[in-house]
Amino acid sequence: MNALTLLTQDHDQVKTLLTKLDETTERAEKGRERGLATLKTQLQAHETVEEEIFYPALKRFAQAKDVVLEAYEEHDVVDTIMKELEATSYEDEARTAKFTVMKENLEHHIEEEEGEMFDQARQVMSDDELAELGEEMAARKEALLNGG
Repeated sequence: MNALTLLTQDHDQVKTLLTKLDETTERAEKGRERGLATLKTQLQAHETVEEEIFYPALKRFAQAKDVVLEAYEEHDVVDTIMKELEATSYEDEARTAKFTVMKENLEHHIEEEEGEMFDQARQVMSDDELAELGEEMAARKEALLNGG
């Protein structure tokens, strides 16, 4: 599987989870907890695959370095908000605002990756390189999601 296809599928899954969480009523606390836990698990696997495999492969090309460095920082921002969200009680009125900020940051990050970053990847990597990266990323993601 092509690396960009794998990442796009992950992005689509994250967007779906975000929409479901956003539409969940505040009274459905258990559903929100499960949804947030699922989102966190998927994000952690996705970020790890990007940070261990995709970003380093792309960063070795000078023209992609800045967009990769920015992506690392965007991951840190989302991770920080996720931690704050998990520590915020459901009674706290700031919880919805934190979720909204996290959702907006994720959507922005996905848009930048699928635009500028993926365009650069296509320019500097061959189809074969993207396919090799995709296979490596898929195997790592599967291991992460299965406890490895």
